Amino acid sequence: MNRGYRAAFVSLALAAGLGEAALAQDLERGRELFELCASCHGAEGQGNELFQAPAIGGLPAWYLERQLMMFRDGVRGTQFDDLLGMRMRPMALSLRTEHGDDLKDVVAYVASLPSVKPAPTLQGGDATKGATHYAVCQACHGAAGEGVQATNGPPLANQDDWYLLSSIQRYKAGVRGSNPADSNGAVMRGMAAILQDEQAMKDVIAHIISLRGAGN
Repeated sequence: MNRGYRAAFVSLALAAGLGEAALAQDLERGRELFELCASCHGAEGQGNELFQAPAIGGLPAWYLERQLMMFRDGVRGTQFDDLLGMRMRPMALSLRTEHGDDLKDVVAYVASLPSVKPAPTLQGGDATKGATHYAVCQACHGAAGEGVQATNGPPLANQDDWYLLSSIQRYKAGVRGSNPADSNGAVMRGMAAILQDEQAMKDVIAHIISLRGAGN
């Protein structure tokens, strides 16, 4: 579906009561703002390994908004070794509020995009062993990898496996989650520390990508 038509369709769906929170946002403005994001994250928010840009289409608005605010406020994207985060911070800072709320508008649009389960790229992971590791993750991310808003734990089931590996590695190295204001990041650093080596990381990721996620 053409993005312009989809934006109109989503607007009609929202008007029908399928997401009152997003109804107040300007999805057309969000689509315009997303044009810049699409250069890294893809036209459908499907992610791009070449740019190390994760899949963001269909992620819940509460998670997207929180991450953009963390980038804008310097909680993320200011650690010197976090090159990916440093690339995102100027994007968050460019979202203005003088005329409407750009941040909420682009969040509403991204959340309206389809969430697609990506093909796996990593090899050598043991999903059965990974299930044991994931037992401590599901309190925050959900038994099906669907995400838990109460703990600020994002959905994982439809995320790229290469990005999950990169994220765990960055948490383990302290590149991400080391800011004192990032309480969830601190928790994730502790979880990453439990995974002793890359094999353990691949095992838990193999289990995560086998999960059905929300609504599946």
